Amino acid sequence: MAKARAHVIVSGRVQGVSFRYYTMQEAQSRGIVGWVRNLWDGRVEAVFEGEKTAVDNMLSWIQHGPPTARVEDVQVTPGEPSGEFDSFRIRINADVRD
Repeated sequence: MAKARAHVIVSGRVQGVSFRYYTMQEAQSRGIVGWVRNLWDGRVEAVFEGEKTAVDNMLSWIQHGPPTARVEDVQVTPGEPSGEFDSFRIRINADVRD
C-alpha cells in the first residue's frame, strides 16, 4: 500500500479548544504516526505519516477539526514518508519559533 506524509499548519480558533488532543485521537484511530503542537503565534502544526488513504482522510478531518474549533485555513505540504515515527504524539514546545 502507498504511504504518504503531510506537514500541515492550521489557522483559526485552534488553541485552547483541545485541538491537539482531538488531532492525536483522530490520527491514532487511523493508524497515522507523527506529531502535533501549538505554535507561538496561535496556529497548530502537525506532521502525519501513514497509508495514503488514512492521511487523506486525516486531511479532510483537519479542515474542520473538533467541534469547539473554528478552522480558517489549512496549509498542506506533502512530502516523502521518512519512517522516523513509531507513534503519534503531542509535542509540548509551543514557544519554539521555527
